Amino acid sequence: MSTTRSLLDVIPPDGRTRLLDEAAREVSLALDERLFEEGRRADRFWIIRSGQVEVDIHVPGRRAAVIETLGQDDLLGWSWLFSPHVWHMGAHVIRAGQAVEFDAAAVRRLCEADAVLGRAVYKYVAETVAERLYGTRTRLLQLYGPRAEAPEA
Repeated sequence: MSTTRSLLDVIPPDGRTRLLDEAAREVSLALDERLFEEGRRADRFWIIRSGQVEVDIHVPGRRAAVIETLGQDDLLGWSWLFSPHVWHMGAHVIRAGQAVEFDAAAVRRLCEADAVLGRAVYKYVAETVAERLYGTRTRLLQLYGPRAEAPEA
């Protein structure tokens, strides 16, 4: 997915500094690492610096269906922001890399304490969700939508 800017690019400088100092840490993403599972507690999220992560959903009786592949500067995870803070999907690393991992509870506290920071974070996450839902809708229409029929000769 290619959002034009990273979350860190849209946050005012003082909020970015607090967010990075109080709620973030650099992490390595190991090949085949499972970052989170559908239905489990969403207590963190990531901004991918390098590498790639597939987001998937559980399909009973089948292999998980890949919804999208995320890479550099992409936000990974938004379930942490919305109650009941449970993952709606799963994710695993398909190309090793680096990311900034955020403690979700700490970020929510910072957003509550700083309206400007909170507005920037919520707006970015909402725009990201909307963009990805549109992309998913487009892919579903390509797969399952009505097929254009060839004109009769």
